[in-house]
Amino acid sequence: MKNILIFFKKLKTKGIIGSLNSLSYRINRSYTVFLIEKNLPTLIDYWKNKIQQVDILDIREKTLTYIENMRIKDSPYGRYRYCASQKKPILYASLYAVLTRHLYNDLDLTKKQRKEWIEYIQSFQDDDGLFKDPAVENEIAANSDWWGWRHLTLHAVMGLTALGAVAKKKFKFVEPFKDKDFTIKWLESRDWIVDPAETSNQVQNYFAILQYARDFQGEDWADKTLEIAYEWLNEKQDEKTGLWGMSFDSPTELSNGVQTGYHIWLLYFYDKKPIQYTERIIDSILKTQNKFGGFGVPLNSSACEDIDSIDPLVRLSQITDYRKEDIKQALQRAIPWVLANMNEDGGFVFRRYEPFIYGHSLMSSGRNESAMFPTWFRTLSLAYLGKCFPDSPIGKFNWQFISCPGLQFWHH
Repeated sequence: MKNILIFFKKLKTKGIIGSLNSLSYRINRSYTVFLIEKNLPTLIDYWKNKIQQVDILDIREKTLTYIENMRIKDSPYGRYRYCASQKKPILYASLYAVLTRHLYNDLDLTKKQRKEWIEYIQSFQDDDGLFKDPAVENEIAANSDWWGWRHLTLHAVMGLTALGAVAKKKFKFVEPFKDKDFTIKWLESRDWIVDPAETSNQVQNYFAILQYARDFQGEDWADKTLEIAYEWLNEKQDEKTGLWGMSFDSPTELSNGVQTGYHIWLLYFYDKKPIQYTERIIDSILKTQNKFGGFGVPLNSSACEDIDSIDPLVRLSQITDYRKEDIKQALQRAIPWVLANMNEDGGFVFRRYEPFIYGHSLMSSGRNESAMFPTWFRTLSLAYLGKCFPDSPIGKFNWQFISCPGLQFWHH
């Protein structure tokens, strides 16, 4: 009776549509939680039981078949759609395809195919240096960094590197960072309190492009700017957790802090810079693992939440012996979890039992539908996990990384 009274009270304040939407969300969420608790343990156990006999070549074949099925066949080479329910080609999907295919050493292209693919990617670069795809242009593309033009640009330079090409135009949008005062003021003016994860996306997008401009376009000045940034970031890093932000008390805040760190640590790893408080970082990351082996607060952790913990754990395990066995156990548990997100078609899902929209409707996928972004990101997770278990099936596979700033490099 009490619940009925509460519902009608909300009906009065929210209106019929608002209350029904709220009720619908709670019903859907309850059903999702039910599916997660009921089905995922069985799926995870399946992969646990065959973890030492995982046929990575079979997974490779299935995933590459899925990617090929997303390719637009009646167009010049390199056009891809985001998932089976989408029909239009977008640049993001093309980049996810080339990055995943590169990981699997599947870029034995004809000269014509390679040329068409490179020219397709390069055609999206604007005079300011940013790569912009009109197909997914919307009100957030120019001003967001978790998705959008700056984010797309970082992926574009990775994709071009995988194809043996470089960006044709200079990155004018990073030129203000030539000024030391601008760089410091820019860092200080970011939101490090409410949304540090989005801030870290900004830091990664701008400064990884500076790394690229330095290494691939001869912009030597960028190195001094990066040194200024590292100095500032070192001063602001929390010595108790190794993270950036203000509060890490709740599981959600801690997870957010680790996701923030992932974007920033990659800059350090690429430049081979020493990272402060590595032991505290490891402690923080290990706390983010849930009972299913993923690394998000929700049990059906996302492709982002997972790699944001897997990547730094793998890299840190190569430079310190601190809690090495704990790291190995955590990453061992992560392998069946990542594989539990693969579908029969060879693609992967972003988050089990939930639809996902990534920035634009052309990058939306249905419940349990494979999509290009999670297929790349979860394949990349497997590649990094292989580095921690060189004698395992995924560790014995000859993963191909790219010598380029961003997310897909590996320094031996």
